[in-house]
Amino acid sequence: MDHDALFDVWHLFIRAGKKTIRTPVIIFGTLALPVLFLVLFTQIFTQFGNLPGFPAGGYVQFATAGIIVLNPLINAQYSGTAVVDDINSGFLSKMLVTPVNRPAILFGRLLNDTIMVLIPAGITLALAYALGVTVITGALGILLILFTAAFFGLSMSGLTMAIGVTTKSAQVVAGLDLVIIFPLMFVSTALVPYEFLPHWAQAFSNVNPFSYAVNAVRALMSTGFDWSTILAAYAVIAVFAAVTIGATLYQFRSVEK
Repeated sequence: MDHDALFDVWHLFIRAGKKTIRTPVIIFGTLALPVLFLVLFTQIFTQFGNLPGFPAGGYVQFATAGIIVLNPLINAQYSGTAVVDDINSGFLSKMLVTPVNRPAILFGRLLNDTIMVLIPAGITLALAYALGVTVITGALGILLILFTAAFFGLSMSGLTMAIGVTTKSAQVVAGLDLVIIFPLMFVSTALVPYEFLPHWAQAFSNVNPFSYAVNAVRALMSTGFDWSTILAAYAVIAVFAAVTIGATLYQFRSVEK
């Protein structure tokens, strides 16, 4: 992007940030989700870690990776509902008839959403540390964990924004988001080891971008710099992000009309 495009991204990012701050329910959800899932969910299912063949480290160590990536999966719906609000208020149509850089409209929103992913990821890591979870790759591993969560969140935000621009309905975005979240979450390696999944679920997990992101975070936390796992995750997420963000940019044309 040129200087003017970056300028547009920055101002649209500031606008999106102000809207987020003025919506307490988003702030509450962003801060509460890590506590709800990590402190409550893992404690309920902690005995799973005692099953024969379960990975070393216990259930909290295992599930933390899934919860870190689950937060951006759930928070992504705010991106879709935000773009629907911009369409219904007429803001997006007005922006599209100005000289503003078209991708900047999208990337300004996505930059805000990336920040909103990093906050719960950091909270989750801090709470997990208090519960005895370790990150064996140290400070660099933590940075890569945050990057992985943000990168995956970017791709999911692109998906919900594409749905929002296409349907122009916040209810549809919320409904489809739930339909998407549950298969991605439960038919994955987020909360259950791959070996414990039935064969059909393993097959789905093999093409589930959520599983790839979780596996990368889990490797950074518990295994080490397993670059084959980490780079495979980044490749899958990059393709997914290119498709979802590209679809959103394509759908902008319908708004212009």
